[in-house]
Amino acid sequence: MEMKNAYAGTMESGDIFIQISPSNEEGVQINLESSVEYQFGGQIRKVISETLKELGIKQATVKAVDKGALDCTIKARVTTAVVRATGKDVWA
Repeated sequence: MEMKNAYAGTMESGDIFIQISPSNEEGVQINLESSVEYQFGGQIRKVISETLKELGIKQATVKAVDKGALDCTIKARVTTAVVRATGKDVWA
C-alpha cells in the first residue's frame, strides 16, 4: 500500500498528535512521547498497533505525542492519519 506523510490530532490537553510516515524498515515503529507513558505507554502503543493492523498497515513509522487522550481518541486520530496518508476511505 502506497503511503505519504500525514498527521492528525493536536497538542491540546486530552488529545494525541499522530504523525505517520512510510518506512524502509520491516514492521511498525512507534515513537511515543507522553507525560503518562510510565503508567499507560503500553496501552497507548497497543491501541495504535491494533488500529494500524485493522487498517492493513504493516510497515510505517508513527510518532505519537500524547496529552492524555482516551483510547477512542487515539483510535480516531490513527485512523484519520492513515486515511490521509493512504487515500483509502475506511468509512465507505
